[in-house]
Amino acid sequence: MYELHRLLREYDRARAHTDALWKDLTADEVTWRPNENSSAIGWHLGHQAHVAHFMIRNLTAAEPSPDPELDGLMDSANPERFRGALPTVRRLTTFRDTVAGRVGAPDQMTIVGGHLLTALINHEYQHDQWISEVRADGLGHALPPDPSADGLSRVDGYLVLTPYA
Repeated sequence: MYELHRLLREYDRARAHTDALWKDLTADEVTWRPNENSSAIGWHLGHQAHVAHFMIRNLTAAEPSPDPELDGLMDSANPERFRGALPTVRRLTTFRDTVAGRVGAPDQMTIVGGHLLTALINHEYQHDQWISEVRADGLGHALPPDPSADGLSRVDGYLVLTPYA
């Protein structure tokens, strides 16, 4: 099992990979949807932060959402056809950065954080795969190289961190 500080570095690495997939895109590209049954890159960015908030910040420290208005939109239970009215890229970036800040319950994080962070890292990479597909196939942009780390590999096409490797 990974130590918590190492998992925090891995989470930062996963977020950096996500940033490499979208930070060079225009706002129109971030909000572009291939069709009404597909999610824009921007939705995936907000969803990653939404899940991170509820898996870490809310679960371990009972912290309220940093942007409650985004909660319903970024919930994956919201059907794809209703994911079109995205906030600005600036608001998404602020949401992501706020959620990624360190949690206010560090002792509890030490106990439960390993499992939660591993799931969160893998969730980040899961959505990175879908962002990659929109970026490359839909928008015609080259993909950055995969990040490299001990225990990080591709399984079924997705980057996955395996803490027991």
